[in-house]
Amino acid sequence: MSVRGLGIRFKTSQGIWQATRKIDFDIAPGERVGIVGESGCGKTITGLSILRLLPNNFAGLDGSILFDGVDLARCSTREMRAIRGRRIAMIFQEPMSALDPVFTVGHQISETLRVHTRMAKEEARERTLDMLRRVGIASPERRIDDYPHQLSGGMRQRVMIAIALACSPELLIADEPTTALDVTVQAEIIDLMAELCAAKGTAILMISHDLGLVANMCRRVAVMYAGRIVESQAAEAVFATPRHPYTKGLVDSLPRLGERSRRGQQRLREIAGTVPSIVAYPSGCRFNPRCPSVTDVCRSIAPDITALGAGGIVRCHHHE
Repeated sequence: MSVRGLGIRFKTSQGIWQATRKIDFDIAPGERVGIVGESGCGKTITGLSILRLLPNNFAGLDGSILFDGVDLARCSTREMRAIRGRRIAMIFQEPMSALDPVFTVGHQISETLRVHTRMAKEEARERTLDMLRRVGIASPERRIDDYPHQLSGGMRQRVMIAIALACSPELLIADEPTTALDVTVQAEIIDLMAELCAAKGTAILMISHDLGLVANMCRRVAVMYAGRIVESQAAEAVFATPRHPYTKGLVDSLPRLGERSRRGQQRLREIAGTVPSIVAYPSGCRFNPRCPSVTDVCRSIAPDITALGAGGIVRCHHHE
């Protein structure tokens, strides 16, 4: 997949506003790419735009989303239905909202198989049982006829993974796949995703605010702020030598063992301020109101993309 110049516009009570602008990134077959940033920066809407699952106040899409040579931004509704679930699948942030409460989990997995592969009902049920086993759900013969509310949060997330991977997609978009799960279940879910995707050669676009998760899962990381990618590098470079002040702030905010204040208690570092609203982006660099290294040029001129080594990029006047 090659995304170029992606911009998403929405209708608001104050007119048409740009939520994201000039988003560029690539995903090679079998590659794992992470998108990180604070809530409200545009991570989730970027993932949803790939599958054209946009809200009712959507006003327009700029740029291109080339998937195996096909521009998803220009596909018809019928063409997108053939791609969703079959070639590109998504694990949504809230499984209780994404799963249909009036159908059993078995029906929801087998429906995906029958729509995209034309399997017979009996064959789809057997495949569904196999998927439930593969995602680690005990007693799948019993659980296949359960409804979502009868399962724990971790089991619902496993069902979401089963639905997403049922048709062996070429790309999996995982939007905060471990939100609201305890640490032990989080580790199990991540290991499961990595194992299943490696077996099928599935590429992963991981959307998360959890830097530890992304560092563990992804080879490349794109950092988003206020609707733009401000830095993109290999994961090791992002965490070892961040070039954008926002990326540095994110990395510095991670808790570290051994750090203590004078009173003997650890104090977490923070980035001052909040992500701006899409109706109130600042002029110049969008991070300038919160940046500790801000200068006059940052307040008046939006920085261009600067190429770094090994295919990385940064959007900052003072990245040196």
